[in-house]
Amino acid sequence: MDQFIVKPLFGGDAIHWYTPTNVTLWMALAVVCVVLLLVIGTRGRALVPSRVQSVAELAYGFVYKMVEDVAGKDGVKYFPYIMTLFIFIVFANFLGLIPMAFTTTSHIAVTATMALAVFFFVTILGVVKNGVGFLSLFWISAAPLALRPILALIEVISYFVRPVSHSIRLAGNMMAGHAVIKVFAGFAGVLGVGAIFPLAAITAVYALEVLVSFIQAYVFAILTCVYLRDALHPHH
Repeated sequence: MDQFIVKPLFGGDAIHWYTPTNVTLWMALAVVCVVLLLVIGTRGRALVPSRVQSVAELAYGFVYKMVEDVAGKDGVKYFPYIMTLFIFIVFANFLGLIPMAFTTTSHIAVTATMALAVFFFVTILGVVKNGVGFLSLFWISAAPLALRPILALIEVISYFVRPVSHSIRLAGNMMAGHAVIKVFAGFAGVLGVGAIFPLAAITAVYALEVLVSFIQAYVFAILTCVYLRDALHPHH
């Protein structure tokens, strides 16, 4: 698990809130990649797009359609926030697949910060938009009257557990995949010439991790859309 240890970039072992670490380095690189794709890559706005502009437009259209389909027309105004989350997580995940890199999204501190930001954002938005009506999100009017208080308690608990599941899902998947690759790499190092099976396993798991890196960014974004929809339309 040493690949997940947070280390200072410039000597010493002490880590303070202002200390540049491997986490901050790779998060900064993810931000740089986002800027290169969405700002530098699309600055020409060519009618016949370049490859980079095509990728940026595909990402834009993909997330925009997701927000519109899940959160509805009212949710489209919050598209920039969800797009930012999605594209940042995608780059953070893919950068973590580079050998000797650091996977920032494998740390619960990173994913929990994003999940809590989403949680407070949609909760405040729901209260501002709906007032007391936001509480209807927890009252299942379609259920029998005797069951409604019990279901309301369950709904309240599940609502406040959202940032936990939202953050652990991403961090857990990224950490597990990288740990499995490291285990097979250890087998390959021990076996030497006879390491055909571990090498094949590493290749297969690595290919799976490429897919998981995109899927986990998608899941994080679509859950944000679902929470946004609940905030905008609690009665539904």
